[in-house]
Amino acid sequence: MSGMFTGQLLRPGDAGFADATVSRIFNQRRPSRRPAAVLRAASVADVAAGVRLARAEGLRVAVRSGGHSWAAWSLRDDTLLIDLAAFTGMSYDDEAGTVTAGPAVRGGVDLDPFLADADRFFAAGHCPTVGIGGFLLQGGMGWNCRGWGWAAESIAAMQVVTAAGEIVWCDESANADLFWAARGAGPGFFGVVTAFRLRTRPRYRQLTQTTYVYPAEAAQDVLGWLYHARHDVPPSVELVAVGTTPPLPPDVAYSGPVLVVDGVSFDGGPSSLRALDSCPVAGKALVSKVGQPVTIGELRAEQVRANPEGHRYVVDNAYLSGSPGSLIPALAPAFTDLPTAKSFSLWFDLAHLPGRPLPDMALSLQTDIYFATYVVCESAAEDGVCRSFVDAAMRRLEPFSAGCYLGDSDFTVRPDRFMSDAAWDRFRQIRTARDPGRLFAGYDCADESALNGVLTP
Repeated sequence: MSGMFTGQLLRPGDAGFADATVSRIFNQRRPSRRPAAVLRAASVADVAAGVRLARAEGLRVAVRSGGHSWAAWSLRDDTLLIDLAAFTGMSYDDEAGTVTAGPAVRGGVDLDPFLADADRFFAAGHCPTVGIGGFLLQGGMGWNCRGWGWAAESIAAMQVVTAAGEIVWCDESANADLFWAARGAGPGFFGVVTAFRLRTRPRYRQLTQTTYVYPAEAAQDVLGWLYHARHDVPPSVELVAVGTTPPLPPDVAYSGPVLVVDGVSFDGGPSSLRALDSCPVAGKALVSKVGQPVTIGELRAEQVRANPEGHRYVVDNAYLSGSPGSLIPALAPAFTDLPTAKSFSLWFDLAHLPGRPLPDMALSLQTDIYFATYVVCESAAEDGVCRSFVDAAMRRLEPFSAGCYLGDSDFTVRPDRFMSDAAWDRFRQIRTARDPGRLFAGYDCADESALNGVLTP
């Protein structure tokens, strides 16, 4: 049977099978779920043959591209895991301004240096080792999302192996139902994307950064100010607030969590960051850097520092809205009471997104404040404390939550709403038509009938 593949089909008992099941999974806090077989696909034909093999053997299909899913979506019982690690090809069309790239291409490590040679840019994931496959299928909360929109909006076309084992290209006119569903369905997508064609943008000319580091005691005042001040920050600026425990200069007599307010301007220059200087408690800042040049390499190095490999992560998130008088007190402890020194929580500002309609795609839920907490530990003995912190934060924020982003979700712990009602209905209709036998493993949760916050028949 393995002779039908140019890649490698591994089953229990084969040398290397155990390693293949968890290959490239970033989060060391891994579930016990395991596939029945692993296909290390070497070609699109391998993927199509794998889909047909899974159907013949009564297995479901799971897919792995980059392995950065916090919840390890690709680890599912009774599945054929199709590993796309070999799908790293890239080609650039200068006339169209598009790049065609495989799902295992890493946004910062592979794609960005490739596009830099053409003086182009694509807003991939912040952590440079994140593969573009899962990132794009979940919507893609990439660089300067508040100004440029979701990365999935820049998908021009994609190659998909369907549940029927067919290899098709889809875009807004050809196989438009697949194209609609893929942009936002994440691990629930009922196909294997083997290539993306992406619209790129001219490369920025300058990056400018303003950063204020505040003591934890100032967090509520700073977050209350930010709630209003962010609307004065133009869409050329990526704006975040992060609760973290960073390395501070030796002359700063402070230890423990801080609140960092950070703005990075893409071509806007220092003037686009001036609103960040208006905080009424700016004088309390432990460290400040105002309107300074920065490189994308420096920004990515900080992402690598903040997201260390070989660690255990407990993660959750919510799109938030509400009056600052009630929201900020519920939010602040997630930034100041972090349970480990490597944990962090963030407010990723999306203030300019809800003001414009989303394209017609499965990604259909957003507010102008995105909150996520990433609790990082090194030992399984810390898992309980970390889980308790995340659960408590999400309970406090539940009254303000409109739903979640798939990229930072684990539905085995807390299923939540991630599409509009209309989009969820449409998604299920397309899935029924395209994958009537539910060959693809889909969302991992205890009861899918209650998924997306809506009871379904």
